[in-house]
Amino acid sequence: MSAGAGAAAAAHGAPVRVLLVDDQALIRMGFRMILAAEDGIEVVGEAGDGAQALARARELRPDVVLMDVRMPGTDGIAATRAILAEDPRAKVLILTTFDLDEYAFAALRSGASGFLLKDARPADLVAAIRSVARGDAAVSARVTRRMLDLFADRLPDDPGDGSAGGAPSGTGTDHPRLAALTEREKEMFAALGEGLSNAEIAQRFTLSEATVKTHVGRVLGKLGLRDRVQAVVLAYETGVARPGS
Repeated sequence: MSAGAGAAAAAHGAPVRVLLVDDQALIRMGFRMILAAEDGIEVVGEAGDGAQALARARELRPDVVLMDVRMPGTDGIAATRAILAEDPRAKVLILTTFDLDEYAFAALRSGASGFLLKDARPADLVAAIRSVARGDAAVSARVTRRMLDLFADRLPDDPGDGSAGGAPSGTGTDHPRLAALTEREKEMFAALGEGLSNAEIAQRFTLSEATVKTHVGRVLGKLGLRDRVQAVVLAYETGVARPGS
């Protein structure tokens, strides 16, 4: 099963296959015990650092990688970037100790589908894994926007997209990454960058929610984004969204 098959697997009753990545064996054991008690979730492997995570993800093709962000050697941010470079459909759920953690949001910029506190309730852990496997995000777009406002000046540049850390050839809705979008879709993308819900976008542009949902789907598809959280991150990287705006 490929890493992008989580939603299809869930629809057909196949278990969600999870790879556990943490440098502390006791934490991995605890997560394994929690997940072993759940129907429809299977832990297929473990890794103790980012380098091992990349190798195991390549070997096992899990549906969801449960990734610690702070590890010696190759950390979770670098590992997330490497895993997604090899398989853009992979789903990574970041584990962090603090809810205001710039490292967790740097991982979101690297392509993670969400983050979860290590002391989260078992039910929240299970729900987050199922959500990410379905192709949804495990953290809301609005929360992502708020946190990026806080950490924008401290997030490491992403050398892989040419839009951060360097001098892009365009900013805002004129950025080259957005060239495929129509003018209406650029408006939708800017609204997504604010973390707005479909209902809020519909109210702003006097459209039905069904129409907004169609536009949002086209925007995500054209830009190769998995969810609204990734849209918020890209809005920052292209200059469509700016801290405090």
